[in-house]
Amino acid sequence: MQNIELKARLADLDAARTTAQAVATKRLGTQHQVDTYFHCRDGRLKLRQIDGLSAQLIWYARADQPGPKASDYRLVPIANPETLKTALTAALGVRGVVEKRREILLVDNVRIHLDEVVGRGFFLEFEAVLGPGVNDAAGRAQLDALANQFGIGPEDLLSGSYGDAFE
Repeated sequence: MQNIELKARLADLDAARTTAQAVATKRLGTQHQVDTYFHCRDGRLKLRQIDGLSAQLIWYARADQPGPKASDYRLVPIANPETLKTALTAALGVRGVVEKRREILLVDNVRIHLDEVVGRGFFLEFEAVLGPGVNDAAGRAQLDALANQFGIGPEDLLSGSYGDAFE
């Protein structure tokens, strides 16, 4: 699976929410997420636990650069997250834990995430899911257009993940 994504720091969450609600084709709600990042040889590996929903083990690899970038990923549903977390902690070690409140909206195939990350502040993430009718170039164009609508400048862009602050 692949998407094109962009992550940026937000100065004003309320303004971003207003823009997101104006452009969204669907609102998916708000989630409380806890991501436990594990050491791994290639890419990043995290266990995502979401209040009231199934947990997921997520592996992904992407370049650490600001702006739109390709991300290859795998999602595995997890029935017993605490047992898996114990095993992965013993085998790989924990890099860190990121807790956030995430509002999720859609603009066609693009997921908009408005994130309040505990201890780090407010962030915006766009994920253009690639597939039939949406290739890499189209996904990048979608994110560029959205970044323009949200007033995201080069100084706002993040190159890595929320979990990178632990390194």
